[in-house]
Amino acid sequence: MPDYLKLQSLSPVLRFVAAGVIALSMVACATTAEKSAGVNELVEPEAVNEEVEATPKISRIEPVRPKIALTEDILYKLLVAEFAGQKGRLDISVENYLDLARSTRDPKIVERAARIAVYARDDDAALAAARLWVELDPRNPDPHQVLAVMQLRAGNLEQAVAHLQDIFDYSNGEIDQKLWMIANMLGQEKDREAVLAVMETLVSSRSNSAEALYAFAHVAARLGDLERSRELLEKTLALTPGNDNAALSYISILQRLDREQEAIAWLEQNLAKREGDDFALRMAYARLLTDVRRFDEARHQFELLSVQAPDNSDVLYTLGLLHLQDNRLEDAETFFKKLSEQGKLTDTVNYYLGRIAEERQDYDEASAWYQGVHKGENYFDAQVKLALLLAKKGKVEEARAHLNLIRTQGDQQAIILIQAEGELLLGEKRYADAIAVYDKALENEYNADLLYARAMAAEKIGRLDILEADLRTILEHEPDHAQALNALGYTLADATDRYDEAYELIKKALEINPSFYILDSMGWVLYRLGRLDEAIDYLRKAMSLRADPEVAAHLGEVLWVNGARDEAREVWESALKLTPEDARLLDVIQRFNP
Repeated sequence: MPDYLKLQSLSPVLRFVAAGVIALSMVACATTAEKSAGVNELVEPEAVNEEVEATPKISRIEPVRPKIALTEDILYKLLVAEFAGQKGRLDISVENYLDLARSTRDPKIVERAARIAVYARDDDAALAAARLWVELDPRNPDPHQVLAVMQLRAGNLEQAVAHLQDIFDYSNGEIDQKLWMIANMLGQEKDREAVLAVMETLVSSRSNSAEALYAFAHVAARLGDLERSRELLEKTLALTPGNDNAALSYISILQRLDREQEAIAWLEQNLAKREGDDFALRMAYARLLTDVRRFDEARHQFELLSVQAPDNSDVLYTLGLLHLQDNRLEDAETFFKKLSEQGKLTDTVNYYLGRIAEERQDYDEASAWYQGVHKGENYFDAQVKLALLLAKKGKVEEARAHLNLIRTQGDQQAIILIQAEGELLLGEKRYADAIAVYDKALENEYNADLLYARAMAAEKIGRLDILEADLRTILEHEPDHAQALNALGYTLADATDRYDEAYELIKKALEINPSFYILDSMGWVLYRLGRLDEAIDYLRKAMSLRADPEVAAHLGEVLWVNGARDEAREVWESALKLTPEDARLLDVIQRFNP
């Protein structure tokens, strides 16, 4: 027998105690309902706009509660309902509370029955309890909310509208508060067309109300009807041109419609009309310019914002990022240090100050900043960077130990740590040790990134058998893995005489990803095949995309072999100005032009 059915056998003393508890519960059922997690989800929607600070207050006289003797039957059903609810048997709880609601007609018990039925998603019971609730307490907006939703789900739109109208009539507060409460409630429903029809009916008599149109626009956006939302927001702004909240919502909708240029033009037009008090719109404009990668213009707007609000953390942070992106380290440092002095965004700011110091090769200062990153989205990267900095100082084993102490979230971060450890060892030319790290990680699973890393490490020690096996494993799982296709093709062209096979691999890679390094590979394999003019064309294309020293070495070699020695020298000399210590360039020049 379930525990909650054993209550009939309670001793007289325990029954007396239980009666006292239940009597107290009956007096304050509303409080009990609020403490039952989730029971109020439907009938007490949360605010959807920061400006709406409170749900409209109920304007009514508390209904008179009937004087009910606490009979054995009532006590039993109350206990069964409560204990069943605690055990997760909401069906039993709903059944007993609904029976009590009908027999006692106590508004508090009826309210409790309705709330639990809503929470249990028992629409029939919720409808029955809410009807009784509104009969007993007709000026309470809460049962009208439940009934509005129930009627909406049943397709009875007129009745749904009637109950929503009752919410307007029986609650205090401004119209926008009431509309936002209703908008939030309707926005959670799944029947998009029904919700929009109900909202349109409610707003039809308030077509000149900016608040009503704005609330309707919110519901339309929430239900995915972005065009309707846009139209409503345009009407709202026509009525209240200075409504920044509506303006920001309008910009957001245009962005979701992929109409960023239209949003920018609208902002520019409206900012030109403003005489001061334009911070919110200018901030939206600056962020939108950043989104469309018009960084110089965005930086100018943020600089204007910094004059208006010199201590605004969002402005300072974005200016720091924009300057850092342009490699203007001193300017970026100024903004981030100002944030640091304010104690704002501490972990994020410490991370970027660490990156600035690392870029300057001030590894001690960089380490100090990274050590100040204790949480947040940059924590993991900061810890990895600390390990890499230790390695740069020659403390490779200490760096490996640090990597092993880093907390990870998910498999991807665990893979990154393995790759980082491998890179540390490769940097020390400890190729066999790096391969051992990859071997351990790959014992029981497939991972393309680690297989590729092991293949590249194997190439360093001439183990082309490992390289080819790992790259072919990747291609078995992912036939269109352009990087693996290119690496295998280039290696076969460079280190073997399997040129035709190499050509087919690189050709496929190029079809998938025509990047500079795959163009370089195609030029190289064509050179190996003796197709020099074609090779030169591909290598020139690669150089036009990036002035890479390896591409320059290849192009110079093919030009030299093809008889264009002066041009080959020009290519090499130009590349040496950018990378004077590149080993590949120096080697090819030594071989062909000692």
